[in-house]
Amino acid sequence: MNMEELDNTMIGRGRDAIDMIIDKDSFQENIIDGYSFDPDYGPGSVVGTAKLDGKLTTIIANDAMAFNDRFPVVFGGVIGLEEGYKMATAVYRTMEADKDKPLAEKRAIVLIVDTPGNGPGKMEEIAGMNKSTGGYQLALAEARKAGHPIVAMVIGRAISGAFLCHGLQADHILALSKDFGTMIHVMPLTSIARITKMDIERLEELSTSNPVFAAGVDFFYKLGGVQEIVNQVEDMRAVIIKHIDEVAKLKAEGKGELLGPWGRGILGNERGGRTHRMEAIAKVNAEFAAVEDKYINA
Repeated sequence: MNMEELDNTMIGRGRDAIDMIIDKDSFQENIIDGYSFDPDYGPGSVVGTAKLDGKLTTIIANDAMAFNDRFPVVFGGVIGLEEGYKMATAVYRTMEADKDKPLAEKRAIVLIVDTPGNGPGKMEEIAGMNKSTGGYQLALAEARKAGHPIVAMVIGRAISGAFLCHGLQADHILALSKDFGTMIHVMPLTSIARITKMDIERLEELSTSNPVFAAGVDFFYKLGGVQEIVNQVEDMRAVIIKHIDEVAKLKAEGKGELLGPWGRGILGNERGGRTHRMEAIAKVNAEFAAVEDKYINA
């Protein structure tokens, strides 16, 4: 990335992105429906309530400029043990606040994503960091199924297990274009090589044409992972509002299968990024149907 690209990047600007997206001066940090979060807990996470197009919205972002003194590996956008629990709590507090409201009044949850991963240290592993990030992932899945429109906006990095919990359970995922240095991938090719035992040269060759091995916004778009690429920072607000409305409409029509992880699989098939997915699902279903009577009533 050259200097001009660095000047254009949104990496590390999660708080700036919040201000660019919400209604002016409407963000109440660490407050969700009267519940107050300890500002010293999970400093790498930013949670709170704002208005977006006049409507109450829960905002969850990660602050790549924050440091967690209790867990030294949590900096630069890493989502740590405390951050995961704080984000999950924000989701559950949102669900609790709207539990008795009709579907049309369930507030949206907007995720601002800029994370290089988890990178847990020894203490986090001992304490059970996987429970924290897994709990956050489950919270978003439950909120999505409860009717809350969830839209993730990738402004910088969306990598590995941190993206798994902070983004991939959203109904729709949006991303700034690669011109902003935006980066989306599961793991570097060197790690894939170690796991698959494939030569790095072969993986590099595959990464030029195969979206499964390649990193980047355009490839993830082809896989159906990104619903829409945003080409201008000033367009983020309008595009997010548009997708919240689209998600809410699909939920009202009972078309939840077109949203979230399942919907991204369908979209990837339509875009030619997942050419064998539907065929594989059909084969698995057929094989199960052939033997299900041996297990269903067992």
